[in-house]
Amino acid sequence: MPEYVDYGSPDGAVFGRVSTEKIAFYGATPVSKQSINSAISTTASISTSGVYGFASSTEALQVVNAVSTMAYALKQLGLVA
Repeated sequence: MPEYVDYGSPDGAVFGRVSTEKIAFYGATPVSKQSINSAISTTASISTSGVYGFASSTEALQVVNAVSTMAYALKQLGLVA
């Protein structure tokens, strides 16, 4: 029978009450909350006439950097190999 970390409350469960608490999954070393560079644009413009399908190559690189940062954070948590 599996063990659960919550007790079935409709409010859900929280992991890490503050950003400095460390958590990990699947035997990884616990780490604190990761952050993404605040300079990354949250509104990249999709364009059929621009470079790489974006309005500029800078926006394309921002997306690549954001995805790379998220992949790194997921690996640190042990959620992906």
